[in-house]
Amino acid sequence: MRRAEATGGFAMVLRKGDPDRGALTLLLNERGEFRGILERELGPDFTYEWTFKKAEESQGSDSLRELIARRQRFDADSWLIELDIAEPERFIAETIHSS
Repeated sequence: MRRAEATGGFAMVLRKGDPDRGALTLLLNERGEFRGILERELGPDFTYEWTFKKAEESQGSDSLRELIARRQRFDADSWLIELDIAEPERFIAETIHSS
């Protein structure tokens, strides 16, 4: 959130999860237009990894709501954060390569 706001973006916690565990889902927007979802999840080898799903893959707001509801049912500790930032592709690349 600090990175987004430091570059002139906007960040808001939509759902607060457990501070020590739970998946992290970032809804990425650019000037109010939905670009995709960046998620940090626990993988099969018990390490966290980032995955990105483009807006086309989520197919609209109904699918997005279903995806979020499914995540919350599966992981009650999960976080949901919305970012509205310039150049979300660069943010994604920097986030994925820094972990």
